[in-house]
Amino acid sequence: MQLTDEQIYARDAQDYLPVFARYKIVLDHGDGVYVYDTQGKKYIDFLGGIAVNVLGHNYPELVKAIAEQAGKMIHCSNLYYTQVQADAAEKLVKLSGFGKVFFGNSGAEANEGAIKAARKYAHSVSADKSQIISAMHSFHGRTIATLTATGQPKYHEGFGPLPEGFDYVPYNDIGALEKLMSDKTAAVMLEPIQGEGGVHVPDIEYMQQVRRLCDKYDAVLIFDEIQSGMGRSGKFFAYENFGIRPDVVTLAKGLAGGVPIGAFITTDRVAAALHAGDHGSTFGGNPLACAAANVVLDRVGTESFLHHVGEMGEYMKSRLSAMQAKHPELIKEVRGMGLILGMELSRPGREIVDACLAKGAIINCTAENVLRFVPPLIVTKEHIDEVCDVVESVLPAYC
Repeated sequence: MQLTDEQIYARDAQDYLPVFARYKIVLDHGDGVYVYDTQGKKYIDFLGGIAVNVLGHNYPELVKAIAEQAGKMIHCSNLYYTQVQADAAEKLVKLSGFGKVFFGNSGAEANEGAIKAARKYAHSVSADKSQIISAMHSFHGRTIATLTATGQPKYHEGFGPLPEGFDYVPYNDIGALEKLMSDKTAAVMLEPIQGEGGVHVPDIEYMQQVRRLCDKYDAVLIFDEIQSGMGRSGKFFAYENFGIRPDVVTLAKGLAGGVPIGAFITTDRVAAALHAGDHGSTFGGNPLACAAANVVLDRVGTESFLHHVGEMGEYMKSRLSAMQAKHPELIKEVRGMGLILGMELSRPGREIVDACLAKGAIINCTAENVLRFVPPLIVTKEHIDEVCDVVESVLPAYC
């Protein structure tokens, strides 16, 4: 029986844990960069499942691969081998130049694995080497360890006692990091571009100095690329924009185009500290998720696709910057890289998001006053114009 929207809202209120601030629309299906609700209304999607739907909705090759794999085998234990998992691992190793990959189910699980790998490596060096340093305004996940690594106190409230050994420094402040690091530092964990924290891009010099400090103290450098990776910055890995390489990089969100998956990739040096039984996952790297990931990796990992992302990102940034020039009292800054872009406002942004939604454009507000744009990577200039025209049409009411 097809429920009405009101019946769905009522069931959700009755049965689902109320941890999301949902919008009052019920989505039914998608096609390309568009989604449609149960009333048939069309929306252009510049949130992309929060940077997940990198190939948009209903991408034919992805749908075909998922359907074919579902007809063969959806899941098997990691006690056995599958070719689709071996293929996905090989592709990530080749794209990164790293040594080993582990597949999980989400970004939080990828970051948990990265933290465990860093701690295990550090303990092989010294029993006292356990400190993990992350940045203020970071976001690394919702599990106990990853929310502890998240440098935002609001995510910590009510969940104590939190795991020990985590410290925080201001983002893009090398002096603060240098003061905190020592031979007891196991890892430094950073987002190359902060997403949930407000789309902040650090200085190239800062990132390079972080690398040097980690080398000095034999600390593992972890880059959380769950939101900024998978081609979103215009490079396959966001760290490529800074001329350095981490020791561990985490991925999720766009890795399988919407099918749940996460991964951490590590150098052989760090990987050597992990042995059979040290880590695992029942569903991680299952055949269905890996079949989807292989399609995404084959498409996003090409030079032409990444060039397109960079070109579209520059075009959209220019459109947003033009809005800033027109409304300097409302728009404080436009920032970002590739197709992870933020527009910082001088006021809260939720009402602007609501107004855009009413006009058929899905965008997002993060950090209370930053409009965030993380659309499917297949967008064209026409799509960008469509969204920017909607945003521009609603801004005057909030100046």
